[in-house]
Order: sequence, then structure tokens, then C-alpha cells
Amino acid sequence: MRENWAGRIGFIMATAGFAIGLGNIWRFSYVAGDNGGGAFLFVYLLIIVLVGIPLFYVEAALGRKTQSGIIKGLRKLTRKGSPWVSIGWLGTLAATLIMSYYLMIMGWLFAYFFKISTGTFSGMTTAQIETTYENLVSSPMEVFLYSLIPVALILFIVGRGLKNGIERFSRFFMPVLVMMLVVLAIFSVTLPGAMEGIVWYLKPDFSQVTMSTILEALGQAFFSIGIGLAAAFTYGSYLKKEDSNLVTDGSWVIALDTFIAFISGLVIFPALFAYGIAPTSGPGLLFIAIPNLFDPIPGGIFFGLVFFFLVIIAALMTGVGLVEAVVANVEEVFHFKRRTSLYLSMAIMVILSIPSILSHGPWSHVTLFGQTLFEFIDYVSGNVLLTLGGLLISLYVAFVWKFENYMKEVNLGAKFLKVGPVFKPVITLFIPVMIVVVFVSNVI
Repeated sequence: MRENWAGRIGFIMATAGFAIGLGNIWRFSYVAGDNGGGAFLFVYLLIIVLVGIPLFYVEAALGRKTQSGIIKGLRKLTRKGSPWVSIGWLGTLAATLIMSYYLMIMGWLFAYFFKISTGTFSGMTTAQIETTYENLVSSPMEVFLYSLIPVALILFIVGRGLKNGIERFSRFFMPVLVMMLVVLAIFSVTLPGAMEGIVWYLKPDFSQVTMSTILEALGQAFFSIGIGLAAAFTYGSYLKKEDSNLVTDGSWVIALDTFIAFISGLVIFPALFAYGIAPTSGPGLLFIAIPNLFDPIPGGIFFGLVFFFLVIIAALMTGVGLVEAVVANVEEVFHFKRRTSLYLSMAIMVILSIPSILSHGPWSHVTLFGQTLFEFIDYVSGNVLLTLGGLLISLYVAFVWKFENYMKEVNLGAKFLKVGPVFKPVITLFIPVMIVVVFVSNVI
């Protein structure tokens, strides 16, 4: 029998925990840093409202309707072999690829947790912290061994099932993470020289907005919320049809997700400008800024440990969601037992993590289309596969499911807040046209 969430809070916390994860604390900051700060933030928030919310409702509602993972669910709604089932395969592939390099990032996090606990960063200059980061990421065996720690933890959590594993884990740690980030943001914005970072982050310079910026914001929105990843569909499939309020609960999920992204920027960017670090430092942004932030304050080692512990928890919540989405599909499509599906999926992800790990060291000279292997995997999974998945989902609603059926399904169980007919041109026209224009413009 398929499990269900024990209650609304469990669904909200687990889904928000998946959405928040590293996508908002690690990836949002460096993507915003590479794309103009305030200009990117403005475009990102606009896309969340106009594209992210409607498509999240689509995926979660379809999951609840079919009570299945995305591949089996779309087969139920159409037929086996239908081209629309490719949405599920694309999402499963994207989740697998993203999880492959997430293991590397989580390896960095665990390494930093242990380095901070031993006082490695005490008294270091910004240049020395940058060198320490470079030395770590270019040591593939060290990173790989650290990445096996989250592998074991995710196997344990997902192996315990929905209520005793994923839901219990998320309900406890999500509120702690939110409170810690708010405290850090207050501290960061009061640093000497932080105001320049605040202005850079909050004041949009629209001359920086290009089609590439919009594609990055679109990919980040899909990445963060879980659109096109099969995760929103999978988590929605664990909702009880008769007593869930998808409109309200989904709004809470996206509000928490967006709030954490915004607050993470307020933690990172004021600190960067206060310590003279370039916001375009790429994926290492978090790992360079945070040691600088904590070192000068009393008890900095303790607060650094708490911060990286909570970021590790956020990363694990994302990892759990990605793995659960893949495992649910492997279990249903190939009729494997859950434990077999779990170990097989994780083994594939571990093997696929190796190119990303090596791309920061021995394989740093290997490039595809001018990108390192890690950058290429991140771009293809986050900007190509998720964007195509979002486009196909919107086309499915417009031409197959029809907006009226979408509205009826999403509003099932809704009380005060409901999806109205005003969403029809957004879902059936604006979203698909926007995605096509942005995607084709970037390809050209």
C-alpha cells in the first residue's frame, strides 16, 4: 500500500525542505552573483509568481490525482509509450544528474564542518581561505570519501520510508534552519561595509538583464521548487485526495522556499562586500564567504559549526527528495523492491558523481562546449532538462489535460484560496511561449 503524509505540516515541511536545500542556500547565491544581483533577484521573483506557482500546482495535483510517481502517473493519464511520459523520464534523468554533483557539494560541506571544528580557518586571510577551498576541491579522493557520509545518511533516511524517515526528519530541522538564517542575515547586514552589498543585491540594474539572465532565473526557479524534477509530482502523490488543501499548502511551500532564497542572499552578499570578495566567485561563494563571516566574532567556531550543520541538513533534505523521486519511479516502472531500487539508484548517482569531482582536479582541463564537466552537468540538468520539462508540463495542461480539469483538480479540498479562470492565459499561453522564447534565444 502506498504511504501518505501524516498531516499537512509534514507535506509542507518535507516539500519546502526539498525545495530550500542547497538550491537556495548554495546555488541561488552563486547564480545571483554571476547574473547581476538585484537584476537577477527581480527576474527570479517575477518568474516564481508567474511560472513557478502555477507549474508547481500542476505537478503536485497530477501526483495527487494519480497516486503514483511521475512516469507511472503519466502512463495512467495517457498510455504507455505516450510522448507525454517523456516528462517523467526527463525529470528522473535531471534528478539523477543533479544528485550526482550534489554528492560532491555535500562532500565539501562535511569537509568544511570538520575543518571548522579543528579551527582550520582561525586567523586566516580571505586569500588563505580561498586557497584552502581550492586545495579541498582539487583533492578528488578526499572529496569522494567525504561524499560517502551523505550517501550513508540518505540511504538511512529514505530507507525508513515516508513518515518515519522523510517527514520526521523535515518537521524537526526545517524551523531550526529558518531561524538560524534569519539570525545570520541580521548579523551580516550590520557588518562594516555591508551596505554596498545590500544595495547591490536589492537594487536592480536592468541593463544587466539578458536572455541568459532570464534562462538562469527560470532554471533556478524550476531547480528550487522542483518543477521538472519529478519531486513535486512524487511528494504530491503522497497526499490524501480527500483531506488535502493543495492551493494553500503549496503556497506555503513556495513562500518558505522563496523566503529562504532571499534571506540566503542577505547572509552572503553583505558579507562578501564587507570582506572584499567578488560576488562572481562561482560555486565556491558560500565556502569562501562564511568562514570570513564567522572568524572575527566571539565563538565564531561554534557558530560556524552550527551554520554548516544546518546547511548539511538542508542539503540532506534536498538529497532525500531527489533520491525519493528517482526511487519511486524505479520501483514502479521496473517492479523492483523498494530497498533494491534505493541501493541501485544511489549506486548510479555515486558513480556519476566521479566526473564532477574530478573536474575540479585532474580533469579540470577537460571541457564540453567550453565548460568543465561539473559546469556542463549543472547547465544541462538545471537549465536544459528542467526547462524542457516545464515546457512539456505546460503544453500537457494546455492541449491534453485542459485548463478546466486542472483548475478542478487543484481546487479539490481548497477553501478560501483557489485557482481561478484568470490563470488560464498564464498556463496555456504565457508560460509555454515565454519558455520557448527564452530557451530558443539562448540556444541561438
